[in-house]
Amino acid sequence: MQEWPVMKPLPSYGRGRDAAAGRYSSLIFGTNLTDVIITGNNGTIDGQGAFWWQNFHKGKLKYTRPYLIEIMFSDTIQISNLTLLNSPSWNVHPVYSRDILVQGITIIAPISSPNTDGINPDSCTNTKIEDCYIVSGDDCVAVKSGWDEYGIAFGMPTKQLVIRRLTCISPYSATIALGSEMSGGIEDVRAEDITAIHTESGVRIKTAVGRGGYVKDIYVKRMTMHTMKWVFWMTGNYGSHADKNYDPNALPLIQGINYRDMVADNVTMAARLEGIAGDPFKEICISNVTIGLAPKAKKVPWTCTEIEGMTSGVSPRPCDLLPDQGPEKITSCDFPPENIPIDLVQFKMCSFGMSYM
Repeated sequence: MQEWPVMKPLPSYGRGRDAAAGRYSSLIFGTNLTDVIITGNNGTIDGQGAFWWQNFHKGKLKYTRPYLIEIMFSDTIQISNLTLLNSPSWNVHPVYSRDILVQGITIIAPISSPNTDGINPDSCTNTKIEDCYIVSGDDCVAVKSGWDEYGIAFGMPTKQLVIRRLTCISPYSATIALGSEMSGGIEDVRAEDITAIHTESGVRIKTAVGRGGYVKDIYVKRMTMHTMKWVFWMTGNYGSHADKNYDPNALPLIQGINYRDMVADNVTMAARLEGIAGDPFKEICISNVTIGLAPKAKKVPWTCTEIEGMTSGVSPRPCDLLPDQGPEKITSCDFPPENIPIDLVQFKMCSFGMSYM
């Protein structure tokens, strides 16, 4: 452990995730970089995380566990064609960066391993995640932008994010999570062709009083889910603050959440949607969604508080706060017509030559 350099906490977090002090450097780390490719012919990086998980559970860590790959304050980044095993904590963490392509990544960790998030774009602009397979003890993709007063002060959102052809297995977490550290804001996220198997929730929004920031203009379509606890989950009382100095008047804005063209089976509960009293989650749109309930499903498939929105062609029947607008609205909740700039970025292939004597 003493061989790992210790770094200051991220400025948008104010402290480490595991401990209040700093954090161990990631295995592959870079800052203030341009034009970086981390790639392999499906080569494997084994984080040997069991040592770190045990020390975390025993409370023996003075600093936050290292990630496998972290790129910070950088642009034009490609991370591709790698297998990442048993990370001590998060696997791939681009932060304060832009123009990022993550493609063809396989991530595997025990489903009971702590905080082994797959890919966490954090205060990043113009990012694309495609063709990834993730088995994790935490969220497969977690979109972030800073924690409470530190994230508000830093003020760098995550925006223009594309997620395509993701397969996720995570029985205790989400396929795609937005938050809970979202105080710098999250906007213009587009996810499509997503598969979730034996995962706690499909799409989850996590926030709380004191977070501030916003989650808005979120679009998800063509998602297939098998054996889920929840399909949709929004949490306005997540808690978990950086410290006691957060602003209790900093309320998050959750607005413009669009889900369409989804199928799920063997589901315990269709949705649990919980806004914040006096700060409802607005403009929720769900259309053309069929959810097959498990034999031992909850008697009430939808629970909704402090939310506003509409549905069309959704089964089982949603809660009254999301009234059905009829079949003519089945094509609502659609994606914006314009592309995100990252779609114009070309995937790069590496080649090298060797001379022999």
